[in-house]
Amino acid sequence: MKPSDRIVVTGGGGFLGRHLVAALEKGGHRNVAIFRSSQFDLTHEKDVERMIDTLEPDAIIHLAAVVGGIGANRKSPGTFFYKNLMMGAMLMERSRLAGVKRFLSVGTICSYPKLTPVPFREDELWNGYPEETNAPYGLAKKMLLVQSDAYRREFGFDAVNLLLVNLYGPGDNFDPETSHVIPALIRKCVEAADTGAAEVEVWGTGQATREFLYVEDAARGVAIALDKLETSEPVNLGAGHEISIRDLAEKIAKLSGFKGKLRWDPSKPDGQPRRCLDTSRAKDLLGWAATTAFDDGLARTIAWYREHWAREAARPTVEAR
Repeated sequence: MKPSDRIVVTGGGGFLGRHLVAALEKGGHRNVAIFRSSQFDLTHEKDVERMIDTLEPDAIIHLAAVVGGIGANRKSPGTFFYKNLMMGAMLMERSRLAGVKRFLSVGTICSYPKLTPVPFREDELWNGYPEETNAPYGLAKKMLLVQSDAYRREFGFDAVNLLLVNLYGPGDNFDPETSHVIPALIRKCVEAADTGAAEVEVWGTGQATREFLYVEDAARGVAIALDKLETSEPVNLGAGHEISIRDLAEKIAKLSGFKGKLRWDPSKPDGQPRRCLDTSRAKDLLGWAATTAFDDGLARTIAWYREHWAREAARPTVEAR
C-alpha cells in the first residue's frame, strides 16, 4: 500500500486496534481512519455500505469482532456466531463491490479443530471441528477464509488472512464478564494482593495449555501483512511457545505480589486441551517473529492495570440524594 492510501481499521478503537493504528503510522501510513460502532453498525448491511461510501477506503483491516472468554462464549454462542459472521461476510462483499483494493481479515486460533496436533499448522485448519465452547465464534471467523479464497478466484479480489492467538498487553479488556484468561487472572490476583485476600478462584484444572502474543508484536505483524502478504491462504501469528494455565496463574500471582492460594474449580471447562501455533509461514512470507519476552510483557501489563485500577479507584463517586 502507498503511504497516501486510505486505510480503514474496523475495531480501530479496541485493544489491538489502538496498537495497530500506532504501528501503521510508525510504518509511514498517515491516512488511517477508525470509527465507533455507534457510527456504523457492521452487523447491518446499510451501515456497512454507508461506512464505505463515507470513508472511501483503499484498504480495510477487519479487526472488529464480538469476543470473550469461555464464560462469554458459553453464555452467548448464537450472538457470537451471528454477529461475527454477518460483519465479515457483508463487509467483504460491500468492499468488493465498492472497488476496495485490499482487504485484510484478522481471524482467530479458535478456528482450529479441537484436537489439532501441536504446533498448529495452517494446513490442519479443516481436519476437524473446533473446541465446543468457542466453536460458533471460531467457525464464524473461519468463513472469512472461505470467502477470501472464493472471491480471489472468482473476482480477483485481493483478500488476505491472519490467524492470531490470544493477545495480552497494556489496554486489554479487564471486565470480569468478558475478559480472556490473562487479564482475568491479573485482575483477580492484583485485587487479592491489594486487599489481602486468602485465595483466588481459577476455572478448570489448569492442565490446558495456551499461547499468548504481546499486543505490540501482533500489531507489527498485521501492519507488515498489509503491505507484504500476497495470498489468501491463512498465516499464523503467535509467539511460538505454550504454557499451562496452572503455570500461567502461578506466574501472574507471583508477578502481582499475591501470596495466597490458587483454588482450582474443575467443574468449569478447560476449553481446548492445547494451543500453540507453528509460525514458520509468517517468518517465510512476512519476515515477522514475536520479540517480546513473556515475563516482560506480563510485567508491563500488570503495571498498566495497577495504574489504571488505582486511577479508577481514586475517582470520587456521586452519592445519590
